[in-house]
Amino acid sequence: VVMAVRNRAKGEEARDAALARVPGADLVVGDLDLASFASIRAFAAWFLDRFDRLDVLVDNAGLILDSRQVTAEGFEMTFGVNHLGHFLLTDLLREPLVASAPARVVVITSLAHRLAVRGLRRDDLQSERRYRGFPTYCRSKLANALFVTELSRQLAGSGVTVNAVHPGSVNSHFGGDGDTGVMGWFIARFGRIVLRSPKAAARTQVLLASSRDPRIAGVTGGYFSHGRRWRASRAARDPEAARWLWVESERLVAQAS
Repeated sequence: VVMAVRNRAKGEEARDAALARVPGADLVVGDLDLASFASIRAFAAWFLDRFDRLDVLVDNAGLILDSRQVTAEGFEMTFGVNHLGHFLLTDLLREPLVASAPARVVVITSLAHRLAVRGLRRDDLQSERRYRGFPTYCRSKLANALFVTELSRQLAGSGVTVNAVHPGSVNSHFGGDGDTGVMGWFIARFGRIVLRSPKAAARTQVLLASSRDPRIAGVTGGYFSHGRRWRASRAARDPEAARWLWVESERLVAQAS
């Protein structure tokens, strides 16, 4: 298992905790910052040099910010990390995924994608004209779901399945670091009472990554939560919007290269 982490010290701490519970597990820590294309490319090059197969890729990173910030390449941070970073990473690792088939891609989205009722802002994808933290986050989660829609179409018949997961509202550090206004305040004070534990929230993505049940292993383009399949929003299943986002993402990556 390769643990792609932004903070190496915390990553090594998590690895050591896992090894204490499962002695002999093969865990490797790799450096990856999805807010930097240079870091993404460096991680992919490191991975390809060290490993000859990739059975499961979990696109798990996510953030929400109260004020507009930008990535190393100048993209709005929420869109840049939650969608564009995963887009580039998955593209760079696509070849070993296909070569390792049967393989799986698990993309962490959110029920919040349903709140992006007007879809993506095609004329302001970077939220330059107007920025509000939670709506921007919702659109980034819609982008995750659209990414699953298009990638699953492209990889149909390849032996690589692509599915989305809503983990539920989780009692973690997400949104609790002082940068998310009312949401951060709420999580910091009431998270332990109303939110799921990280262990409980991880069950569905672990299920999608490892289950041999044909109701799981044989599905692609699905949307899962709490251990079962649900229906993503109509906007998330729009093939034209999914294709548009893919082409636009390719353009943005090329523009920054």
